[in-house]
Amino acid sequence: MMPSPATPALPAHFFKAWTPRVAAFAVLGFTLLALAAAPAQAGSRLLATGAVTAIEGAAGGGLSPWAVLSGTPSDEEVGVTATATRAWVDDYQLTVTGASLNVYDRLEVSVARQTLDLETLGGELEQDIYAAKLRLFGDVLYHPLGIWSIGGQHKRVSDGTIPAALGAQHTQGNDVYLSGSKLLFSAFAGRNVLLNATLRNTSANQGGLLGFGGDQGGRSWVAEGGVGVFITPRWIVGTEYRQKPDNLSAAREDDWQSLYSAYFFNKHLSLTAAWLDLGTIAGLPSQQGGYLSLQTAL
Repeated sequence: MMPSPATPALPAHFFKAWTPRVAAFAVLGFTLLALAAAPAQAGSRLLATGAVTAIEGAAGGGLSPWAVLSGTPSDEEVGVTATATRAWVDDYQLTVTGASLNVYDRLEVSVARQTLDLETLGGELEQDIYAAKLRLFGDVLYHPLGIWSIGGQHKRVSDGTIPAALGAQHTQGNDVYLSGSKLLFSAFAGRNVLLNATLRNTSANQGGLLGFGGDQGGRSWVAEGGVGVFITPRWIVGTEYRQKPDNLSAAREDDWQSLYSAYFFNKHLSLTAAWLDLGTIAGLPSQQGGYLSLQTAL
């Protein structure tokens, strides 16, 4: 009797590549189950109080998480948000897809996949981000101190070859942050003004796409902030600034800034456009360009 042939073993990189995808599908599955079990349809909060989606998947502006939680569910509702983003600067293109779950306007969990195309250098970098944000207290509209939240982001680069070549110490890391947001009524020319501030502790190089830590440092505190003016109740224009660590002597890192415009068609659909100035990235200077992000919410 002939012995049955042995089943070929799958290579280790197969599991490494698919583990983040399985986790992402699990998060989305739990999101859909939670939505199905929600006691009421989300959407009781006012238009635009959930902001848009930042490039790391959390509710905020384009560059930075804010204290608000995604969507417009109240403290008795559950909401789901999905986003697709494309940013292009002189030598790079960034694509981001993500989804978030807002549970009773108290807890936000999110997952995002970033893909950075290295148009000049060749190749691409990918990063998965799993995050959570907890509202501590307050309300962006009516509380005198606004709304305050804490958050954490776990980041994993799928291929550490380029980060390691530049001197990065790790291919995964964790960011933690504290954010505050406040809407000031009729604060500028009769228009409402939205203020946001975030204090982040991080070791991420270029947000994590170039790994974590380096020969010039590890974890550090950085500040992020933004201001926006509501031209109409549906349309906000503003600016953001994000301070960056500078851990790699081989790849100097500059702060990020943007000028943005976001339009909320209704509580379920918004579109954000922006001009970006990201400075030097991986040795290539003056990275400036555009940004578009489409967000849907239930």
